[in-house]
Amino acid sequence: MSTLVAPYGVDELKPRLLAGNALAAERERAQSLPQVQLSSREVGDLIMIGIGGFTPLEGFMTRADWEGVCDGMRTASGLFWPIPVTLSTDQATADGIKEGANVALVDGENQEIMATMQVTEKYTIDKAHECIMVFKTTDHEHPGVQMVMAQGEVNLAGPVKVLSQGEFPQKYPDLFLTPAQTRELFGKAGWSTVAAFQTRNPMHRSHEYLTKIAIETCDGVLIHSLLGKLKPGDIPAEVRARAIDTLIEHYFLRDTVVQAGYPLDMRYAGPREALLHAVFRQNYGCSHLIVGRDHAGVGDYYGPFDAHHIFDEIPKDALQIRPLKIDWTFWCDKCDGMASMRTCPHGAADRLLLSGTKLRKALSEGAEVPGHFSRPEVLAVLREYYAGLADEERVQVKLSGHSAK
Repeated sequence: MSTLVAPYGVDELKPRLLAGNALAAERERAQSLPQVQLSSREVGDLIMIGIGGFTPLEGFMTRADWEGVCDGMRTASGLFWPIPVTLSTDQATADGIKEGANVALVDGENQEIMATMQVTEKYTIDKAHECIMVFKTTDHEHPGVQMVMAQGEVNLAGPVKVLSQGEFPQKYPDLFLTPAQTRELFGKAGWSTVAAFQTRNPMHRSHEYLTKIAIETCDGVLIHSLLGKLKPGDIPAEVRARAIDTLIEHYFLRDTVVQAGYPLDMRYAGPREALLHAVFRQNYGCSHLIVGRDHAGVGDYYGPFDAHHIFDEIPKDALQIRPLKIDWTFWCDKCDGMASMRTCPHGAADRLLLSGTKLRKALSEGAEVPGHFSRPEVLAVLREYYAGLADEERVQVKLSGHSAK
């Protein structure tokens, strides 16, 4: 019997991905259905519903769900959920779909039919209201706001039957793992407590320090990399994976870490996204989520520890998974090692503050990376990547918000 934390809100994972004869039959049926184009963000959400990452969701949210999640982080049924999971389309497409009808959901980039959905409701939303509630801003410079404001005029709700995991299993054969697969790995390792480390960057010394703190208190750590879309100038997932593999090989005790990836795009929703990360990491079998500085943040839209505070503001029974809140971490010359604001008595002059943005900026400009910022084996992987970029592929990395400190 598994000793891992239960999936979120239920006793068993609820994947919506079809297989075998059911998959073949539904794929054939989908060919004759009206089509709805999906954005990259919607494709990622759909795959997470399919593989059970968004257990217990069965499809895209209704208007009552959307409103409840925006305003109180609860669906219409009372399920705690921090960010709307919705599907939108243009008015013309929506006008051609009757409530109760079935449609095929198509990846807007490669035109693959990803799922079928029974449309139970068509509705419109106040996009600005969603932005202010979820992102705490309507500033169009915020990448999450841009994502919401670019949505179609009409939302479609209903349960889905998922037909594909997209490109992820083929593109990342050793990295893309479903919740059932991570749970199986943790079970075989004999783990019952697992901390998830969320990352969209290669791991520098501060990240290494955070995960090692977690290993001191849990059986193991899941280093969980985002495989979906990021901002221009961010480092591709396959490069990040090689860098993290190198770090694990040289600096972690064997069989204490699992590296995997998941198919979502970043929303950059700060505190609310930290809660979403906790929800689906529970489905992946994790009992704890490492929450560091500016978790899922961008610029200076959120305070550096707003993602810590939000876990204290939600009902105590909302989540089984628990946050591991870790203060600002850095290299201290006087301590002669990694430290945090809670452990180091020295001043700013002795501290090297680390951030993924600072590392990307130095590497993209060919500048020298300060000592103690990153492990040399990791830097070698990253320098090789940047050396192979053509001039037109280079994006200027700007320091802003907490990354500039």
